[in-house]
Amino acid sequence: MNYKLVKDILDLVQEFETENLNSNYSADIEGFKQWMKSTHSKNSENKEEPDWEGKEKGRSPESVISTSLLHLNRYAKNYSKSAIQGSDFSTQEDFIYLIILKSFGSMTKMELIKRNIHDKSVGIKIIDRLLEKKWINQRNSQSDKRSRIVSLTQLGEKALGQQMDKIRQASKIVTGNLNWEEKMELIRLLQKLDDFHNPIYHENIDTSELIDAVYTNYLTTNN
Repeated sequence: MNYKLVKDILDLVQEFETENLNSNYSADIEGFKQWMKSTHSKNSENKEEPDWEGKEKGRSPESVISTSLLHLNRYAKNYSKSAIQGSDFSTQEDFIYLIILKSFGSMTKMELIKRNIHDKSVGIKIIDRLLEKKWINQRNSQSDKRSRIVSLTQLGEKALGQQMDKIRQASKIVTGNLNWEEKMELIRLLQKLDDFHNPIYHENIDTSELIDAVYTNYLTTNN
């Protein structure tokens, strides 16, 4: 028996189990194969470290990632503004709220706001604007009298439908010249980041303590 091969396989399984604590791969052979394809395929081996502005002066990869995400958000907002130009939508948040209600159904105001990672005051303004346009309606929650349930109306679905072609075009433009494999890898990485940040967001840690709390309690030596 090739004991070295067996040991190598066991090492890979251990690496998979360790990394899978913070990823979305299923804990079975299919998840293991997907992980292998993603992390140990020929396409992922020996990738050269990219260059970036300021690298020679010590600029960190974390700084580049953070700035790039910020820039991409601004690019996406520009395309979204173009997508709703001439329509009854005031902001991109308006149609994002409608898309979420269309995709996931009725929910409380706070659930809708939380899904968009908005402060309560910002989210309430958006919801009030949608209520005024009669694109959504609201009713009392049967389980919690303090909560209001919001739902997409036929008028809201119609307004959304009239802009969906432009919205889809804007989404395609945002992904630029990425090929299919690159899009899938980007989704995987973004989901991994979201899986890290989303639970922290829902803890509602005070802003004055946020950086220290996350840095102490969530970041590992691997980061």
